[in-house]
Amino acid sequence: MSLSFLLDSTEDLSLSTLKSIKLKKSLIKLMALNGVATIAELSKETDFSIPTVTKVISELIGEGIVSEDGKAGTPGGRRPSQYGINPKACYYLGVEVKLHSVNIGIQDFNNNFVHFSENVSYTPENTKESLFTLCSIINQFVTDSGVQREKIIGACINLSGRINSRIGFSYSYFFFEEKPLSEIIENQIHIKTFIENDTRAMAYGEYHSGVVKNEKDVIFVNIGWGLGIGIICNGQLYYGKSGYSGEFGHSPVFDNEIICHCGKKGCLETEVSGNALLRKFKKALENGSISILSGKKAIEDITVEDILTAITKNEDTLAIQIIDEIGTELGRFLSMLINIFNPELVILGGALAESGMYLRLPIRTAIHKYSLSLVSLDMELKMSSLGSKAGVTGGCYILRDKLFYST
Repeated sequence: MSLSFLLDSTEDLSLSTLKSIKLKKSLIKLMALNGVATIAELSKETDFSIPTVTKVISELIGEGIVSEDGKAGTPGGRRPSQYGINPKACYYLGVEVKLHSVNIGIQDFNNNFVHFSENVSYTPENTKESLFTLCSIINQFVTDSGVQREKIIGACINLSGRINSRIGFSYSYFFFEEKPLSEIIENQIHIKTFIENDTRAMAYGEYHSGVVKNEKDVIFVNIGWGLGIGIICNGQLYYGKSGYSGEFGHSPVFDNEIICHCGKKGCLETEVSGNALLRKFKKALENGSISILSGKKAIEDITVEDILTAITKNEDTLAIQIIDEIGTELGRFLSMLINIFNPELVILGGALAESGMYLRLPIRTAIHKYSLSLVSLDMELKMSSLGSKAGVTGGCYILRDKLFYST
């Protein structure tokens, strides 16, 4: 048996079964958050009798969910046994869908990766065929992982754009049926499925396993092909009323004629994003500028990855100049967010963050220039430490929260 029963519907269950599930959930949550515990400690925390807790712990041991984990270090007398969750009792599946690839991983109960693959070739399109291809990639990954499917308690699929994770709908990709996208995917992969905004998941991954230490108010900036932010307030992800918070890149701040992929003109990400970097770089080459990439590839074949490599490996002057311009603009508009939210920490992540100091330094300079000094001096600016694993890691932690914190 796995922990999947904790996500199952409790409708039409008897009162005694509901009480049993409630106690099991309480015991598992306590051990998940506090590590090992004795029967007496669990009894005190749950307000259930020692015989009742002992009976349920025995059931959980028999189901392979709980195991004895040594003796408590109490002074004198017979030391009581301690119990903890078996890390192999359940697994979390995280999937991050990017512009031309998929990152996918499975974590055990302790949020350690047991299997991970990145940059699996895939281009999302708003068609059923593309969705079913994604499901096939997920199914093959699970098969290759060697993890029993029934032990995977849930899957979190991260997509860009407008995501209502509460009801399971995506309004940017795969929006062609009245059914929730989460339900469609779940029927294909046979694992309880949730969907999440990719930037929000990346923010949560960094919060739990990345550069965040004790900070509780954090802004994560995902500067990839587009531009978005994930907001953490007092240690909690901020969603907004319908779950669409963080669409920073669609702020109408430029008086240009560039049409954003959202259909509007003048969005921030038309000038500050991987898409903008590629467009500006190609235009500069067409106008006669010289780069390490000149003559090596046809201009139309150059990619964002080529430009980032030119920056980090070759210190290409043209590429550095353009990333500096983008960083300066991003820093200027981040100053507005910093003045509004007064965060403890701003994290730079996404594809363009791979350029490291070449992006960070102009952002830092612009923040000092444009934000209120008392606010900017009270925060730190750091680069993501999880990189390509941020979104998958965050998805797994979101699953953990749905398991232990959902009502």
